[in-house]
Amino acid sequence: MIEHIEGLRLKALQELASVNNATELEAWRVRYLGRNSELTQVLRSLATLPLEERKNVGGRANDVKSDLEDSFKQREKEIALTLTKLASSTREAIDFTLPARPLPSGHLHPITQTIDEMCDIFASLGFHVVEGPEVEWDYYNFEALNIPEEHPARDTMSTYWIDTAPSDNERAMLLRTHTTSVTARVIDGMKPPIRAIEPGRVYRYEASDATHVPMFHQLDGIAVDRNITMADLKGTLYEFARRFFGKERKVRFRGDYFPFVEPGVEMAIECAVCRGQGCRLCGNSGWIEILGAGMTHPRVLEQGGIDPSIYTSFAFGIGLDRLPMLRYGIDDVRLFYSSDLRFLRQF
Repeated sequence: MIEHIEGLRLKALQELASVNNATELEAWRVRYLGRNSELTQVLRSLATLPLEERKNVGGRANDVKSDLEDSFKQREKEIALTLTKLASSTREAIDFTLPARPLPSGHLHPITQTIDEMCDIFASLGFHVVEGPEVEWDYYNFEALNIPEEHPARDTMSTYWIDTAPSDNERAMLLRTHTTSVTARVIDGMKPPIRAIEPGRVYRYEASDATHVPMFHQLDGIAVDRNITMADLKGTLYEFARRFFGKERKVRFRGDYFPFVEPGVEMAIECAVCRGQGCRLCGNSGWIEILGAGMTHPRVLEQGGIDPSIYTSFAFGIGLDRLPMLRYGIDDVRLFYSSDLRFLRQF
């Protein structure tokens, strides 16, 4: 038994010498001095030994226990002193006069930057910014814009309808398909002279590809006053294109049809990727349409209570996401919404 106690002592001291932190030290104490340790079990079994052997074994076991307790306390002091010296040297190594490390900072999304820049351009031309709801009444999204329920133009603007049950007292609601719905609200709620632009998100139920996504951005504008002509419209849009894209970019106007204008035109910008040679982005045409425009239809003015015999008006709607694509030569609109910082940090 005494040989077993001596072997236990030597093993405990060897392990104690390799202990380097408080967690390991506590585990050592539990293993060799705890209530369930081998040494404690030896002391508890003394009653089963003969009297003479009990004295020898008990005396040696108590001596070993005292020796291990003293060694434990000594090692505890050594570890505490080591930690104190380490903390002191660490404090001395810190120079509190150095400037703090810079925190990473973000910046505005390229679409937001584009909206801000466009608003600044049109504000300098006398327009003010108006916002409207993204969840819109069918009336403002379609009917007030000369697009009645049976009009074929609705087929090109499939959208997400709000789950309501229209009745005589409740109108249909949807996620707006264009910010022209805000134009209808401007005509309905303001009196001439009017010069307003309406940026915002719009939604259409369509497949995603390089130039289409279900949620995108538009900026519509309208001007209502006496004696406004198509020349005013072209002058405004040419000035916008010159400031946004630069004087060297080519602009093209062609006749087009939109239910809420008469006559209607579409304006296209020379493709920034192929410079008019034809590529995937521009559908091999060399041009990308960025907006539709025209002289506001008299029925639209009448719907808002404006007399078309006194006032004339022009309106335009810009596919806003395409503008940074044209400016920077981006060939896939989905990159704006992929949350890829490698792409977004370039702007």
